[in-house]
Amino acid sequence: MPDLHLGLAGVGRIGAMHARNLATTPGVGRVTLTDVDVARAHDVAAGLRGDATADVDVAADVDALLAAGVEGLVVATGTAQHPDLIRAGVRAGIPVLSEKPVAPDVALSLPVLDFVAAHDGVVRIGHQRRHDAGHLEAKRAHDAGELGWLHAVRAVTCDAAPPPVSFLATSGGLFRDCSVHDFDTVRWITGREVVEVYARGSNNGDPAIGEVGDVDTALAVCTLDDGTLAVVTASRYNGAGHDVRLELQGSAGSLVVGLDERSALRSAEPGVSFPTGTPHATFAERFADAYRAEVAAFADLVRGVEGELCRPEDAVAASRVADAAQESLVTGVPVRVGT
Repeated sequence: MPDLHLGLAGVGRIGAMHARNLATTPGVGRVTLTDVDVARAHDVAAGLRGDATADVDVAADVDALLAAGVEGLVVATGTAQHPDLIRAGVRAGIPVLSEKPVAPDVALSLPVLDFVAAHDGVVRIGHQRRHDAGHLEAKRAHDAGELGWLHAVRAVTCDAAPPPVSFLATSGGLFRDCSVHDFDTVRWITGREVVEVYARGSNNGDPAIGEVGDVDTALAVCTLDDGTLAVVTASRYNGAGHDVRLELQGSAGSLVVGLDERSALRSAEPGVSFPTGTPHATFAERFADAYRAEVAAFADLVRGVEGELCRPEDAVAASRVADAAQESLVTGVPVRVGT
């Protein structure tokens, strides 16, 4: 098949990574970038041209990018711009891959879902863990019945250091910004819905995090619709390194995702040296392969081949759980997950 021409809106931290991955994905022949800061888009494009296997150019804005004839659109702008850009891609009749979330909150997401459905749009949301080798193996083992029935699920996401407080002030909180990935993987791997959440949080690091209404560490006890319990924990201050793990404990067996030589922990047992590798420093490093696989899956989707990309309805379902967790954190009582 002819090489694809794909577009990317937004070349900030995540967008620049997507740009590199798009420009080196087999079967992608041209990548057109745009950003509200056009000079930054030109800088990113210039930095790619030595390694890219695709031609890389820059459009002045999203309208110009779409007019250039892109066959698929990747959205990596700020959250507030996601709804309009998703609609623009759907109106243009091309598949869209948008970073999570669909919109700043669930209420604003619902009209986007309606628009996509009404226009038969092809939209997927960037929950990259669905393309991580360990998470895929956990899903395969669970679906194959190798673990028996699950009696406990534990998910951990801990950053080595917090992002800027200016970001946290608009992120929606630790559950919406960070744990939403865990809520998505719990739903995706188990095939169950979260029906109730009880959450607690603390702020023992930078007081400025609390001043903008967030916490630096949180825990959510989730009850699934079959009674299984899932515990989701998150922190902004994990000095050992970036730590993402998922434990599935079943009646016939157990699996751990993220337990390898680069795990951000160490054993207290005498004579045990595992793990011996250097822990990951950031989420981008931990999931570098998953992000590349996600972009490759989107290229396949543009060609009409379906994969594990997250549908917008599932992304909104994970956001509903995050909303319930945030409400429980504020109120101090269990909260039923809305529908």
